[in-house]
Amino acid sequence: TELSDWLLPDRKSEIRSRMDDNTDNGVVEFKTATNLKNPGITKSANEKILLTLSMDIMFINNGSVTVLLQTGDGNLFRIHYILSDNIIKLEGKDLYYGIGSNMKRKWIHLTRQVMVDFQKGLTLQYSKNRSMKMKSAARIAAICVRGHGIMDNVSLSFHAHKDLFLDAANYFVRHQDSKGGWPVKVTRKLIPEVMELEPGWYSAMGQGQAISLLVRAYVASKNNTYLEAAGKALDIFDIPSSKGGVLAKFLNSFDWYEEYPTTPSSFVLNGFIYSLIGLYDLKQMATSPVSEKAAELYNNGMRTLKAMLPMFDSGTGTFYDLRHITAGLAPNRARWDYHKVHIKQLYLLVQLDSDPLFKDTLQRWKGYMKGNIAPHN
Repeated sequence: TELSDWLLPDRKSEIRSRMDDNTDNGVVEFKTATNLKNPGITKSANEKILLTLSMDIMFINNGSVTVLLQTGDGNLFRIHYILSDNIIKLEGKDLYYGIGSNMKRKWIHLTRQVMVDFQKGLTLQYSKNRSMKMKSAARIAAICVRGHGIMDNVSLSFHAHKDLFLDAANYFVRHQDSKGGWPVKVTRKLIPEVMELEPGWYSAMGQGQAISLLVRAYVASKNNTYLEAAGKALDIFDIPSSKGGVLAKFLNSFDWYEEYPTTPSSFVLNGFIYSLIGLYDLKQMATSPVSEKAAELYNNGMRTLKAMLPMFDSGTGTFYDLRHITAGLAPNRARWDYHKVHIKQLYLLVQLDSDPLFKDTLQRWKGYMKGNIAPHN
C-alpha cells in the first residue's frame, strides 16, 4: 500500500509505514477520527471492472472502512463496513454492513464483492420496484478508512473466489457445535401434524454438504482445521433420528441418513445421496481413523441405496420420498426439477461405483424425461 495514494482529511490525521510487531511484515498504520461524517483517510479510484475489495486490517480502537460508489446518474452511494453485529442497515444513501463488534485488535481479512453489497442495498431501498433495482451501474470512486488501525494488502480485483470460498468454510468451522453438527434453527413441517421437526434438528444432507465443503477447503489450503471439522461431523451419522441424530433404519436392516429426521422416517432420496457424497469425499482425503469411519458410513449407505433405489421408481418418474410406505399417505412424486437432481446424482454415482444398477437406472430415468414409461402387464 503506497502512502502517497492516501489523502488525509485534516492535520490531526496520520498515516505511516511501520513493521508489524508480531509478523515483522511492513504494514500501514492510520489514525483519524472515527465519526462516519469524517471523510476518513481516502484513496481515490475510478474502477468500473475491478469491483471486489480485499484488504487485511486491524482496528486498534473503533473504526470502519467505506467504499464510495458513483452511480451512472452521478449520485454517490456509501457502503460502510463497521464494527457491529448488525448484519445490514440502510439509511438513505448510506449502507452499513456489520463485520462483528468483537473484532478490535484482531486481524480481519476483509473481502467484499462491492457490487453485490450495492445490489443488496438497492433491494432494501426499492423492494417493490424491480426496474430501480436493475439500475445498478456504478463505479468505485474511493476507499476510506477511519479510526486507529493498521492495514496491508489493499487491492481491487475482478473476483476473489478463493477468499470467499475459504470464508464460507471458516464460517462452518466457527459454528460447528459440540456434537459436530450444524443444527437447523427453524421449524420444518414436511407433512403438517405427521412429519414435523422443531428447531435444532440436524440434516444428513446438511452434514454431508458441509463435509464436502470442508474437504475442498482442506485441499485448497492444506489447513488441517478443515479436515478436523469434517471428521467431527461424522458423529451425527451414528445417532438415531429419534434421539436427535440423522440415522434411520429401513426394516431394521438398512442404514439411511435422513435429510429430514422425522418420525416416522421420510427417506428423502436426494438428501441421502448428498450425504453419501460428503462421506465419499472425506474417506478419500482423511487419514486413519477418520477415513475408516467415513468409509464404514459410506459403505453402509451404499448398501442401503443399492437395495432401496428401485423403490423410488414410479414407472413414469421418481418418488421424492417414501412417505407412502412409512406414513401410509399418498405417494409424493418428484417434480421434474427434483427428478433431474436424481439423474444428476446418478451420473456421479456411476463414476464412483461400477454396479450396473446405477447405470441402468440412470438410462431409465433419463427416458422418463422423454416421455418413456415402464411397460404394463
